[in-house]
Amino acid sequence: MNIALCGFMGAGKTVVGKELAKIMGRKFADTDEMIENETGISIPAIFAARGEDYFRELEFEICKKAAGLKNAVISTGGGALTFDRNVEALKTGAKIVFLDASFDVICTRVGDGTSRPLFKNKENAKQLYDERREKYLAAADFVVDGDIAARKTAVYIADLFR
Repeated sequence: MNIALCGFMGAGKTVVGKELAKIMGRKFADTDEMIENETGISIPAIFAARGEDYFRELEFEICKKAAGLKNAVISTGGGALTFDRNVEALKTGAKIVFLDASFDVICTRVGDGTSRPLFKNKENAKQLYDERREKYLAAADFVVDGDIAARKTAVYIADLFR
């Protein structure tokens, strides 16, 4: 069974995911990287050229592919598991773990938002965080504290699956 990590940007999905994969001797996969590798185009470029609807179609196909991996730790894009079809696709081959990081911790990790366009406006980011958090909670098989250090989080998740 795969382990899929979900959470808001800055929750630690990639850092915790890589650490967890190392601890458990599993392959690490990132759905955003999978999309970029398959298309040869960066996600911002996909959004700019083809729009969000096109990106979400690609994301759905990648979620189905990711569910078919064997013993992988999968880091999902921040918006991926806000769509029921992606949750259903992943659940065919993965347990979903929500890294529940507080908005304050996320703000610290993301910084001034230069690399994260959605963080240019903190109020909008907080509204998006609140909306998405409900969806992550609904999707999750397990909810873990995303505010603690990545290594501790990874060890905790590994223990859940042993």
